[in-house]
Amino acid sequence: MSETTTGACPPLLFFDTGVGGLSVLAETIKLLPNAPIVYAADYAGLPYGMKSEAELSARIPALLGRLVERYRPQLATIACNTASTIALDHVRSALDIPVVGTVPAIKPAGQTSRTGVIGLLGTRATIRQPYVDRLAADFAADKILLRHAAPELVYAAEAKLRGEPVDTGTIAAALAGLLDQPDGDRMDTVILACTHFPLLRAELAVAAPRPIDFIDGAEGIARRVAYLTRDSAWPATKPDGIFVTTGDVSAAAAYRPAFKKFGIRRFEKL
Repeated sequence: MSETTTGACPPLLFFDTGVGGLSVLAETIKLLPNAPIVYAADYAGLPYGMKSEAELSARIPALLGRLVERYRPQLATIACNTASTIALDHVRSALDIPVVGTVPAIKPAGQTSRTGVIGLLGTRATIRQPYVDRLAADFAADKILLRHAAPELVYAAEAKLRGEPVDTGTIAAALAGLLDQPDGDRMDTVILACTHFPLLRAELAVAAPRPIDFIDGAEGIARRVAYLTRDSAWPATKPDGIFVTTGDVSAAAAYRPAFKKFGIRRFEKL
């Protein structure tokens, strides 16, 4: 086993473009508090939502292959909706460990919406994916699904975790992209189809003109991770987690307080 892993117990690997995957990690830690963690952020590739499907289908499996080779995780979670909807099958074909993906929470939204009008906030790449069309046809065929690309929320979430103030105008504009569409006045549920967006749940709720349910898939992903690792013998105490990035490690200094809350104290370059 690599010396750079988190100890004798193989770690759980979480992969995202930035800090959005922390929304998934937070739910996972509730179920597996002592699991060793490696959190990988592809800052050199940010933003995924502006890249082509072909570019991401090549980039993401290659990066995860390098991460698996270095850290020898027992499971990988792609904590990014864009990466999952485009490259999940490619990654699963390339790796010999379980890979959990992240998909828009259309099924639970379809089950809980009372008005039948659902909003979906995501990146440009996510909202245009045929996979989203299939989810909508399977689980919300009798609902109205409004879609809006809000890549600016990615940067707002990143700023929040650096301890910077969130621009309320950015939040309001993202919601207006849904509310101003036909039937937007009846929308009662919004799917946060980017793992960055739940980090702004409180700000979105304040900006909403009426009570709206904001739904994401983090809890379901955490349950899946826990199930797939149910036979693992976790450490008696939580080891220090690792943050690894394709970008500038020194630039991650502003995020250290946020990562410390998750027990992540080691910072490395991929």
